[in-house]
Amino acid sequence: MKGIAIGLSNNSKEILKRLKKTEFVEEIYIAGSSKDDGEENELIQVHKPREILLKQWPELDLIIFIGSIAASIRIINSFLTSKDQDPGVIVIDKKCSKIVPLIGLHQSNTQNIAYQISNLLGGEIIETNNSNDQSFLNLDSFGNQWGWKRSGNIKDWSKLVIKQSKNEEIFCKQLSGNSLWKTSESGEIINQINKKEIEKPDSTFHVSIFENNKRNWHPPVLWIGIGCERNTSKELISNSLNNFLETGNLSKQSIAGFATIDIKKDEKAILELSEEKNLPVKFFSKEDLSKIIVPNPSNVVHKEIGTPSVAEASCLLAAGEKSKLLQEKRIFKNQSGAVTIAVAESKNQYYPANGEIHIIGSGPGDISFLTSNAKKALSRCIVWIGYKMYLDLIKPLKRDDQVLVESKLTQERERCIKAIKLAEEGVKVALISSGESGFYGMAGLLLELLQKIKKESRPYFEVHPGISSVQLAAALSGAPLMNDFCSISLSDKLTPWSLIEKRIEGALIGDFVIALFNPQSIERNWQLKSVIDQCLESRPGNTPVLIARQVGRENQSKKFFTLGTIPFKEIDMLSIIIIGNSQTTLVDEIFLTPRGYLQN
Repeated sequence: MKGIAIGLSNNSKEILKRLKKTEFVEEIYIAGSSKDDGEENELIQVHKPREILLKQWPELDLIIFIGSIAASIRIINSFLTSKDQDPGVIVIDKKCSKIVPLIGLHQSNTQNIAYQISNLLGGEIIETNNSNDQSFLNLDSFGNQWGWKRSGNIKDWSKLVIKQSKNEEIFCKQLSGNSLWKTSESGEIINQINKKEIEKPDSTFHVSIFENNKRNWHPPVLWIGIGCERNTSKELISNSLNNFLETGNLSKQSIAGFATIDIKKDEKAILELSEEKNLPVKFFSKEDLSKIIVPNPSNVVHKEIGTPSVAEASCLLAAGEKSKLLQEKRIFKNQSGAVTIAVAESKNQYYPANGEIHIIGSGPGDISFLTSNAKKALSRCIVWIGYKMYLDLIKPLKRDDQVLVESKLTQERERCIKAIKLAEEGVKVALISSGESGFYGMAGLLLELLQKIKKESRPYFEVHPGISSVQLAAALSGAPLMNDFCSISLSDKLTPWSLIEKRIEGALIGDFVIALFNPQSIERNWQLKSVIDQCLESRPGNTPVLIARQVGRENQSKKFFTLGTIPFKEIDMLSIIIIGNSQTTLVDEIFLTPRGYLQN
């Protein structure tokens, strides 16, 4: 997307510079004729707002004004045409305390961007649209977040939105694509039409691969199988494809990608078509294609390239298990070559270029410890996946259109696989860990699984750091981690106990402050005692120790002990233990490992 930000006074410089660091804004401007020296002059271009818009309006997806709403409206008024063509417009006051999505709340994804900016910069979002006030689903835009593309006249969609605003019943008939959206609070109020039910055309939208409806969302589930003579023209393939889809009333917007035999990896027309449509191509070997049973095998093709089918077999292979051949192959010829086309429908969507996975460290508990960066990512994602207890802690931040996918404590792998699958379908997903996701959290496992996916097919991912429970435990007690320290998990489910003992030994030799995670459970009830005995061989019994439990949560507690007086029965998996080193002191409940400043 192309976005710009325009400050209507010099007081907006700092906000502009912060916006420039986001993915929403490419260029920043200050209205008027003031000039700055140094680096700022390189960042902020000085123009009159109308001059900027005269040059760039047709190319813009988003405009952010820093200043008054009235002034912003006067600037854009003469440029506005229709809500399906105008860029999104957001107005932010000069203190960044109020953020107002003004234009393009649906079509330009402006509402979601405003949420993200609000969470990142800390301002309050001000909305007046019915969808927000009454928990309505944004009928004409919500599909974008599920990897779908919309068709139909904007006036027909507007009529449906108006009906919704009057609290009239809205219906959906979904024949393909992900249906997880129905489980959101907003989705649950949409009436679902079964295949055999009579439709109510003026109050219904469709989610399908077909074109013959007034209002359609199209999931990317169609795989186009292509076989062609060498050097067949792109024009013949493209025109034949259009003809083929029109005959079957199939939407081009539901195409997930193309499929063919691997000897076509250098076929210029197929590669150019793929690039033009911004769609992937899957290539398969003749051995794999030969295993697929198709309705129209060809002896001629088998003799020539070693498989009885290319178009039909490749689209079925690309579509995956439980796919179905929607249209059998057709051959198109002219003086520029020959092409065979077939199409299969996949059970699952495929749009990894649109999907994202945001691995979020939600902090130790209370929402106040969640970073602005993490809040921004949460508002960006339509699906949140995590252990139920962790999701419950951040639930107050969830919008009615967002979906929670809850799982049990031991289902880490399943959560990661679910996140990857959804992202491959074109969905933006938040994968939640408590604390910091890179400390014994979900980030490592997810990235291991992503490494197994080819880079060109891998959905976008980003790790958002969080505050670890050990950081909060240390802050509650003083500054025990002020000097070199290490953290060691005592869970031997994934790490051999002999290796854990070596790490403890190394930490003791190096005189590190030691933070112990996962110290003790009902099943693992001897390991902590063994570690403390190991510590007592190197450190005196009066070494100060912190036991913090449920940090950042309602039943938070901290207690100080020594190595010789640790109450093992009070310790569980919700506890963090910090063991001081030879320099650590505990004076008047101030737990401190000196850095050495007073010695200089």
